[in-house]
Amino acid sequence: MNFSVLKYGSYTCITVSIEKLDAMIAPDIKAELAGIVGNGERNILVDLTNCNYCDSSGLSALLLGNRLCNKAKGSFVLFGLTTRVKGMIDLIGFESVLKIAETREAAKQLL
Repeated sequence: MNFSVLKYGSYTCITVSIEKLDAMIAPDIKAELAGIVGNGERNILVDLTNCNYCDSSGLSALLLGNRLCNKAKGSFVLFGLTTRVKGMIDLIGFESVLKIAETREAAKQLL
């Protein structure tokens, strides 16, 4: 599996376990995000610690998660971004759209 999903008290955490968040994994993450929010969860954290690359498909999956959580009056927070992934998000201006934290603990504070 390219990612894992764990439910905690007030949030669900998706951990990407491979180096690339790209067109190979993005459809599966989108489907998982839709299922999580469809089941009533509204707060999602995404752990990108292991991810060193994110293409437009990966960004699309992250934006979908953000949109779904916002629509459900919840929060969508990324954490553990590598310098490369953070730089890409900053370059295209999504740092103002997506909530980003350094650690899981900091991400939980943004819920």
